[in-house]
Amino acid sequence: MDISIVIPLLNEDESLNELHDWIVKVMQSNRYSYELLFIDDGSTDNSWKVIKSLSEKNPNVKGIRFQKNYGKSQALNAGFKVVTGDVVITMDADLQDSPDEIPELFNLIKSGDFDLVSGWKKKRFDSKIRKNIPSKLFNAAARKTSGLKLHDFNCGLKAYKNEVIKNIDVNGEMHRYIPVLAKNAGFNKITEKVVAHQARKYGVTKFGMERFINGFLDLITIWFLSKFGKRPMHLFGLLGTLTFFIGFCFALYLGIDKLFFNPTGRLITAKPQFYLAIAAMIIGTQLFLAGFLGELILRSKSDTKRYNISDKINS
Repeated sequence: MDISIVIPLLNEDESLNELHDWIVKVMQSNRYSYELLFIDDGSTDNSWKVIKSLSEKNPNVKGIRFQKNYGKSQALNAGFKVVTGDVVITMDADLQDSPDEIPELFNLIKSGDFDLVSGWKKKRFDSKIRKNIPSKLFNAAARKTSGLKLHDFNCGLKAYKNEVIKNIDVNGEMHRYIPVLAKNAGFNKITEKVVAHQARKYGVTKFGMERFINGFLDLITIWFLSKFGKRPMHLFGLLGTLTFFIGFCFALYLGIDKLFFNPTGRLITAKPQFYLAIAAMIIGTQLFLAGFLGELILRSKSDTKRYNISDKINS
C-alpha cells in the first residue's frame, strides 16, 4: 500500500464528507493505493455515523472509535499501530489541512532523503491572541530544547516512513513532539515543508490554554528523557552528591566551630544552620538513591529485552 492517512477527530461531523471526497479525488488522480483511517476520539456528535456511512461507500475507509475523549496523542498512537502504508500521512479533520499537499509530501518520503516531513503553516488564519502568539512561543521553546530547527512542531499535516511511526510511542500531549520522538529513536533525516493553511469552515477550535500549558510541561518531560532517560544517575547522582557535600560542609563547619572556637556557646542544634545541613544531606542522599534506583530499573528492563527471544533462525 502506498499511503495510509490517519485522521484523529473530535466532533467534526460537518467536515468529514467534504474531507473524504477531497482526499479520494487526490488519491484517484495520482493512482495511489491507500487506506483512510478516521479515529473518533470520543465525539458526542454524529461523527461516528458519518464514518460508518463513508466506510460503506468506500472500502478504503476504516475507523476506530474511543469510548471517551483520550486526546489526540492517544488517537494517533492507536492509528499508528494498525496502519500498513509505506508512507503515513497525518492530518486534522477540520479542513484546515489541504489534501492537495499529500502528493508532494509522499514524494519527499519516497525519495529516500527523509524519514519525516513536517508541515509548516507559514501563513495562518487562526486567532493571533488565542493561537498564533502561543504557538510561536511554544515553537521557539521546542526548537531551543530539542535542537530541531522546525518552525511549526504542532502542524497536524506530517508525512512519515512507516518505520518511524512503528518505533515511537505517542502519549500524553506528545503529538506536538513527534519529530523529537523520531529523532530520539534514531531517525535524523527530518525536514519541513511549507503547506497551505485554510480558515476553519465548520465547528470551533479545540485549542485552549490548558493545552498550551500541558504542551510546555510535556516539553520539559521530553527534554529530560532525551537527555537523561538512559542515564538517570548522571543527573540525580550529580545533584545528590553536590547537595550532600554542601550539607556535610555546613555540618563540619558547625562541629569545628563548636569544638575549637566556641565550646561554651549555645548548642549546635540551636543554630538554624544545623537543620539546613541535615536537610541538605538527607535530600542529597535521596537524590543519589533515586538515580541509583533509576539505573537498576533500566538495567532490569535491558536484561528482560535481551533475553525475551522465543525463536531465531539465520541471524
